Amino acid sequence: MNVPDNLKYTKDHEWLKIDGEYAFIGITDYAQHELGDIVFIEVETVGETLAKEEAFGTIEAVKTVSDMFMPVGGEVLEYNEELSSKPEIINNDPYDQGWVVRIKVSDPAEVDELLTPGQYKELIQA
Repeated sequence: MNVPDNLKYTKDHEWLKIDGEYAFIGITDYAQHELGDIVFIEVETVGETLAKEEAFGTIEAVKTVSDMFMPVGGEVLEYNEELSSKPEIINNDPYDQGWVVRIKVSDPAEVDELLTPGQYKELIQA
């Protein structure tokens, strides 16, 4: 499994990439592998401020539908519109082109509570 060293992770298999006071959020390579072929992404929270661990959207695969959760609290600024027509991007490139939302982080201290790449690898036993 691919677990980039420049990201933070959650026990729910989301990743967070910090970019100043903003961050990108997506699902991990492990999560997309477990879900299988992704067929639909729904994010209706753009413009909303959500707390850490609140659901910001859903991801639908051939096998199941799962919620996606905020790794940290923040305002959802943008949804990756490319996923509307090509949700399979997440299967092919979960960490770059497959980002799901961009947020403005409310409390930067929450970032330090997330899993490091090493801790995430231990969680998934990679």
